[in-house]
Amino acid sequence: MSKSRNIFLLFLLFLLLLGCEKKIKRVDSEQFAFGTFFKISVFGFDEKTSKNQIEDAFKEIERIDSKFNSKVKGSLVDNLNNLKTEKFDDEGLYLLNEVKEAYNLSNHKYDITMEPLMNVWGFSEEIEPRTTLPSKEELNEAMSNVDFSKIRIEGNKVFIDKEEIKIDTGSFLKGYAVKKAGEKLRAAGVKNGFISAISSIEAIGTKGDGKSWKIGIQNPNNPSEILGIVELNNQSMGVSGDYQTYVEINGKKYHHIIDKETGYPVNDKKMVVVVNNDSLEADLYSTTFFLMPIEKVLKQANETEGLDVLIVDKNDKIYTSKNLKFKKNN
Repeated sequence: MSKSRNIFLLFLLFLLLLGCEKKIKRVDSEQFAFGTFFKISVFGFDEKTSKNQIEDAFKEIERIDSKFNSKVKGSLVDNLNNLKTEKFDDEGLYLLNEVKEAYNLSNHKYDITMEPLMNVWGFSEEIEPRTTLPSKEELNEAMSNVDFSKIRIEGNKVFIDKEEIKIDTGSFLKGYAVKKAGEKLRAAGVKNGFISAISSIEAIGTKGDGKSWKIGIQNPNNPSEILGIVELNNQSMGVSGDYQTYVEINGKKYHHIIDKETGYPVNDKKMVVVVNNDSLEADLYSTTFFLMPIEKVLKQANETEGLDVLIVDKNDKIYTSKNLKFKKNN
């Protein structure tokens, strides 16, 4: 066989292999849970495989929702709230211990028994919207029934030592669902993907083109505008803002992140963004840091490996930890 014929055959083989090369496809799916929409995107070579991976991830989100959500009748937390005692498995105890760490870090400002104060301000679907500010008496009564220290753990049993106290999982459970969905996707072989539950995000690897995920951060003064861009590479993000959930009374907005010592919404910040490697902690600590002094939050972030924050204060001044990849819009 001549040399030229060998070269020609190799060229044909190259073209054949090139034609058979699979292209990476992006598959997206959306589902409603925890009162919001979860969106999952997966990059893969086979669309059917990607859809199955996403379906399994959504099943994991549903499992967390039905097992722990305080708003779901028959969940472990719902049973605990009503019966004041419940047996928790290792997963449930892990969640309570994570919450306790945030409670201690915030000097007890972060508290998952805030339901009485939330109700007083009208942050409940079962309560009519308020038209007047809560009275001092209403606030004092509500504050007397907010106390995480009344949650007691003995072995695998959890107790609530005061009848009026209830746990609300709204400030952390969505982040845990994102985390567990991410674990499902990774275990199934996903190398590039994205999970979003509005204020709780997890990036698996990079985008399909190998570039970092670029996440637009909303302007708290006008959420339809972008304040800037944060880059994520195999990281998680949690966002808490005064624009996300609020009531309007006499023409003024009062948001849902409340200082349990004053009974009023925190007034020194407009937004806190947390970037780290754990979606539960990102969600949990975005609220925790909102309740803490700005200088303490920055110190905590700068001294903790893999943890970064962005804070917008009441005067629109932006603070970032030293390693955050943030590009502000001009």
